[in-house]
Amino acid sequence: MPKNWPANIVERSHLLAEESLRKAIEDFIRQHQLPAEFHSVAEQYYLPLALWLLERQVSGQTLVVGISGGQGSGKSTLADFIRLVLSEQGAGCCALSLDDLYLTRAERQQLAQEVHPLLSTRGVPGTHDIKLGLETLSALCRADEHTLTPLPRFDKSVDERVPRASWPIFKGKADVVLLEGWCLGARPSASLQSPINSLEKSEDKFGIWRNFINQQLEGCYRELFNRMDITVMLRAPGMESILEWRKLQEQKLRERTGAGMGDEELVRFVQHYERISCNLIADMPGWADCVFVLGEDHLVKEFSLKAVLS
Repeated sequence: MPKNWPANIVERSHLLAEESLRKAIEDFIRQHQLPAEFHSVAEQYYLPLALWLLERQVSGQTLVVGISGGQGSGKSTLADFIRLVLSEQGAGCCALSLDDLYLTRAERQQLAQEVHPLLSTRGVPGTHDIKLGLETLSALCRADEHTLTPLPRFDKSVDERVPRASWPIFKGKADVVLLEGWCLGARPSASLQSPINSLEKSEDKFGIWRNFINQQLEGCYRELFNRMDITVMLRAPGMESILEWRKLQEQKLRERTGAGMGDEELVRFVQHYERISCNLIADMPGWADCVFVLGEDHLVKEFSLKAVLS
């Protein structure tokens, strides 16, 4: 895989970062409470990515871009930044998150009763409304300049889907749709026999929960993932970093809403995602269109592009 952006992308990125987008990037860093080093990351990696994606958008068609990465890896920040750049370049762009497609609490409780108690906890494949996601993507891809498309929202502070009347509306046609999620692009596990952590050992000793998740990845989730035209991965160093990053997210949530998990509760919570996260870290860099390798400090250390798209 090539290690460099095309020369025209590099040149445009540098000019935009130092001139017309400089203030917008500084405002973005401040609003998102990002470290000053993000400006360098933006110029070297995220701004070129946005321009690279824009080159691949065909006039009159919607480009669907998947952004995958472990919890706390910065998927939402990357999606927000790409939206900023593309709108500054005159392109219509909106973002969807798998986190906003969770089933309602009542629906998850029903799954917990009918399949396995662990399915009451949101997050793993099987706890999303994939039909809603596919319908929303289709609506965005069919939209014209006058269309109003509701975008689903989920309120994690109360663990419930936001009422439809309160969903934000995307106006017009989207040139680019960003779909981000921690398990985006995940493939079924080859082996499920042995538990990989204390949660699986003590609460799923017969493998019912993890087999159900695998079946979901083989079914409707594959249909959603296949809608992606381009896949971008934020590759975490490992589960230790994902746990630490998730703790930072939880801290921000507590500061903003007053609600959040303690450390012990969070460790158990993250174990729900360990199997798929580890599989993605090992598998996805081999086929994703663009991979950003992150360090423990959250900053990009290197990247690669698929040769056929460079």
